[in-house]
Amino acid sequence: MRRVLLFAALLGLAALPAAAQDPVKVDPKHYKVEFENAQVRVLRFHYGPHEKSVMHSHPNLVLVALTDGKIRFELPGGKSEEREMKANQPAWNEASVHNPENLSDKPIEGILVEIKAKAKAAPAPAAKKK
Repeated sequence: MRRVLLFAALLGLAALPAAAQDPVKVDPKHYKVEFENAQVRVLRFHYGPHEKSVMHSHPNLVLVALTDGKIRFELPGGKSEEREMKANQPAWNEASVHNPENLSDKPIEGILVEIKAKAKAAPAPAAKKK
């Protein structure tokens, strides 16, 4: 029984790096909250040349790149993918867990608009009485 508990505890510890972690908390050097409400959180990110982050997660989001750049994303399970970002081009990104690295020789910067919840529709205006 003790071995089963020890195995379960070690398995839980091994899963911690892949657990969803807030980039602002685990990597404040690269991420800053610019605005937040019940529906969205807006982050600004800045990476120097060849800087790397730590494993973290984001919900669905819109990226607005402020600079051109090339980024490698290490994914859970050992896979990775490379993406290019073009200044002033917005892009949709599905929720993900990753560890980004700036592959560029120049700094990269962008705005992330994380989607927190579905916005509720405004109530219809009341009909006027005649």
